[in-house]
Amino acid sequence: MTLNQLSSGDLIADRRADYAKMLAEAGEPESAADLMGQALERVPEWAAGWFRLADYEEKSGRKEAAIDALRKTLVLNPKDIFGAGLKLALLGATEMPEQPPSLYVERLFDDYADRFDHALVEKLDYTVPEKLAALIERSTAGAHFEHVVDLGCGTGLFGERIRERAAFLEGFDISANMLAKAETKAVYDRLARADLSQPPEQSGVFGNFAAARADLVSAADVLMYLGGLDGVAGIVGELLSSQGLFAFSVEDAGAVDGFVLRPSLRYAHSETYIRDLLASHGLDMVAVERTVIRMDAGQPITGILFLARKPL
Repeated sequence: MTLNQLSSGDLIADRRADYAKMLAEAGEPESAADLMGQALERVPEWAAGWFRLADYEEKSGRKEAAIDALRKTLVLNPKDIFGAGLKLALLGATEMPEQPPSLYVERLFDDYADRFDHALVEKLDYTVPEKLAALIERSTAGAHFEHVVDLGCGTGLFGERIRERAAFLEGFDISANMLAKAETKAVYDRLARADLSQPPEQSGVFGNFAAARADLVSAADVLMYLGGLDGVAGIVGELLSSQGLFAFSVEDAGAVDGFVLRPSLRYAHSETYIRDLLASHGLDMVAVERTVIRMDAGQPITGILFLARKPL
C-alpha cells in the first residue's frame, strides 16, 4: 500500500478520494481537487488526504492552495512521512532542507521494495551499479577487497556486481523491506539497518561493528536522498581503513553551486561541492566520470561517479 492509498477510515470519504484520483489521472486536476476537498470536509484530520489535495491543487496551477494543503499535512503529520516539507521547499514556501525526513525516505523505499528492481532496471534503464563496478575495476586493475561496506544497499544491485571481488560484504539500508529483498539474493555476509542522515555513532553502521574495517565503501544511487553530505562523509571516513576506497554516485547539479532539490524530490550535487567535501574529510580523488544513470519521464538523468581514497 502506497502512502497516497492510506484510508481515511470513512467509506464515503474514501470513495470520493478514489473518484478524485480517477479525475486527476484523466487530466482533470481541478475537478479532482474539488472532490478531494469534499472528502476532507468529512475527515479533516486525514493527513494523506491533504497531501493528495496539495498535488491536485499544484497541478491545477493553484500554488497557494497547494501550499496551504501541505502545511495542513505537516500539522497533522509532523514527522512528515509524506515529504510535505520537501514539496513546500520546491514551491518556494520554505528554505530547502539539508536533509529529507528519515521516515519519509524509509517509507518511500519500504513501499517501493517489491517493484524496485523491475522499475529501475527494466523501465528506467538504471545503470549505476554496473558503471560504478566498472569504474572500480578499471581504477584498481581488478583488485579484490577484504571487506566491502555497501551503504544504502537497497535490494543488492551493486552487491551482486561486487560480490566476486569481496571476501566479506556487508550492506546497510534504512528500509527493512529493501533489506529483506537483499537477503533473498544471498549476496551479503551481513545486513543491517542504518540511517545515513544520523551522526556516525547513531547511524547504525558501527555499534558492535569495528571502525576502519572497510577497504571499499560504496554508495550507489544513495546520496541524492541525503542533501548535505558532511554527515555521510564522516561515516565513510570512520569506516575506511588506510588507503581504503570510497565509490559513489550523485545526480549532476551542473552549474549549480553546492546542491539543489529537484522536482523528483531527489537532490543533485555539483562536482565542485563533492571535491570540496572529499578534501575537507581528507579523501583524495582517484577518478571522476559523468554518465547517464537513468531515465526519468523519458529524459536522461546525468550523474557523476566518483572514486576517492583515504591516504596513508
